[in-house]
Amino acid sequence: MLDNIIKMTDSYKVSHYRQYPPGTTQVYSYMEARKGGEFPEVVFFGLQYFLKRYFEGVVVTASKIDQAEQLFNAHFGDSTMFNRKGWEIILNEHDGRLPIRIKAAPEGMVIPEANVLFTVENTCPKVPWLVNYLETILVQTWYPITTATISREMRKILNLAMKVSGGDPSPDNLDFRLHDFGYRGSTSPESAALGGASHLVNFKGTDTIAAIEMLMEYYGAEMPGFSIPAAEHSTITSWGRAREAAAYENMLKQYPTGLVAVVSDSYDIYNAIRNIWGDELRDQVIKRDGCLVVRPDSGDPSEVLVKMLNIMGSKFDFTINDRGYKVLPSYIRLIQGDGIKRTTLKGIIKAVIDSGWSSENLIFGSGGGLMQDCNRDTQRMALKCAAITVDGVERPVYKNPITDSTKRSKSGRMLLARDDIGILKTFPQGKRNEQDDLLQTVFENGNITVDHNLKDIRKRAAL
Repeated sequence: MLDNIIKMTDSYKVSHYRQYPPGTTQVYSYMEARKGGEFPEVVFFGLQYFLKRYFEGVVVTASKIDQAEQLFNAHFGDSTMFNRKGWEIILNEHDGRLPIRIKAAPEGMVIPEANVLFTVENTCPKVPWLVNYLETILVQTWYPITTATISREMRKILNLAMKVSGGDPSPDNLDFRLHDFGYRGSTSPESAALGGASHLVNFKGTDTIAAIEMLMEYYGAEMPGFSIPAAEHSTITSWGRAREAAAYENMLKQYPTGLVAVVSDSYDIYNAIRNIWGDELRDQVIKRDGCLVVRPDSGDPSEVLVKMLNIMGSKFDFTINDRGYKVLPSYIRLIQGDGIKRTTLKGIIKAVIDSGWSSENLIFGSGGGLMQDCNRDTQRMALKCAAITVDGVERPVYKNPITDSTKRSKSGRMLLARDDIGILKTFPQGKRNEQDDLLQTVFENGNITVDHNLKDIRKRAAL
């Protein structure tokens, strides 16, 4: 199902080859995050995965053409709808390689809304319809772009919290302040890989193995994400309520050094903090060679975390940092992984800081809120035609709906460059020197021409 590029399109696009003006030889389209999205800038990431996974090399074969024709004939109830001749041109004259050129911004670049992210055009005048036929797959870059943007915005919140309430705001410390819990909540292994990889542009904590493998295979990463041993409810409740303390003690014994996270709300989180961790196992926690991270997983985080910190402070003591906020001993911390998303994170941290505790005491995990609480309209992602060549003459084209001016599209060929004060902007071709164009040819006629690696991507996306 995912190995035939001819079938990976919206149904109505199969009919579009008949709809362009007679004499059309080239279509030029572009992708942008239209003005009015949730955030004023986006992290451009993920295109390379789609190009390597679906576009690179020989992707059109005789058998794939036959398969597509059979499907579309039945789907439309019309044996003349499918553009067999067009696909045979790609097969016979281009050896099954897609005759298109894609120019794109460097991945990881943070780009203000309403700017070109990449352009697409055909390199064979016989298949101008191919450009927007591929829109369906290309626009799916909205997901890694949006997720990388959301993850980065959450890093901004955590960075500001550290600056306000004290702690180490260095990149190395922030890298592990937001952990990806999203694998199980994703819609598919591929979406988990894409969403999790987008998060790893900004952070290094993850439990999404698919994301790690994707970055290693498609972005030249070594080990891009890290995790720690951690309990889940089944490994605690399997001991029974009467042996809750034994379950916790087993965690300390099994993992005597380093970080270990233990979910502690299976029954009564406050009893667990006050009487088990803070009394029965207190000496073991203090003497252990590493940090115990206690995890609540229910209730209102703004209330639960503050109450937990107060109890923990009374049981394990605390210090006052240089900003005047309370900090637990380095051997114990909290991780909040329930209800964390961009719309709640700031309020939860504010409640903690307002109660006199530094955000340094907290680590966060996010699953659905990180990887599923978004859609294409979150950043208003769209791919539109901007120029067309008919009878040898290129002319700009655009849409400008009278009912929604925000959907007006750009017209003509374009480039992405910095203006005189260094701000990224989209310029019409000819209005800026070509050498200033940040769009690079990343794909041409079946070949990847630029290979971005995660290390450079992270540098570009850094705050």
